[in-house]
Amino acid sequence: MMLDIKVHLHYRLAQPTDLLLQVEAADGGGQQLVRANINLSETEHFSRIAAEEGLGERIWLRANGDFLCDYSARIAIRRPVEEVGSLAAVAPHLLPADTVRYLMPSRYCPCDELQAFVSAEFGQLSGGARIAAMLDWIGDKFQYVVGSSTGQTTALDTFVQRQGICRDFAHVMICLARASAIPARFASVYAPDVTPPDFHAMAEVFLNDAWHLVDATGMAQPDATAIIGVGLDAAEVAFLSSYGPMQLISQSVDISTAQN
Repeated sequence: MMLDIKVHLHYRLAQPTDLLLQVEAADGGGQQLVRANINLSETEHFSRIAAEEGLGERIWLRANGDFLCDYSARIAIRRPVEEVGSLAAVAPHLLPADTVRYLMPSRYCPCDELQAFVSAEFGQLSGGARIAAMLDWIGDKFQYVVGSSTGQTTALDTFVQRQGICRDFAHVMICLARASAIPARFASVYAPDVTPPDFHAMAEVFLNDAWHLVDATGMAQPDATAIIGVGLDAAEVAFLSSYGPMQLISQSVDISTAQN
């Protein structure tokens, strides 16, 4: 599967401001960068740093006035897809060291608050079968409602309200998995069938000694998804973090399938 990606960002900064940008699809993790180009408006500073887990890169910028970013890429997705429901869990005491942090509560994912619920609702299941049941449960109980959440909305808020957008669905899925002692992390991605077109959020769960993408919204498929980056939750993989006030002028994300 080949994906063509086009992103346009236009923000206005009232003063010199530090920005952390993460919009480029990663090269690796079941995908290969075929070609890419990024054009930025004039900045006072530009430097690349590694992203979380060494998957992808972030860009430190310092800009003022109108900040524009145009990014385009072609990505080849070569990610094998397994039926999640058939995968085995890894016992916590056998987990690799780099997965352990993804069992812990985080800013948007207070997983310890949902342990009693998970035990009562999914206690008869284990491993991938439990993950599959959780995906079905979210799909049945939650509504995708644009504008129903904010940058402060946690998975617990979404759990109560039973509505949200992709990042909220991903946070709930991550919480339920972590409450089951299954490592789970947040993945910022590009996917062609997302409605409305935008940056998309999925969860990755650690089963059978590997990470597997799952989408609680049901809009994206792992073998047609390009990962931008991963982290504990949305706070670690925001596409643009501003360390000062900024105003959105325009933004667009377009992802389409391409011929090999």
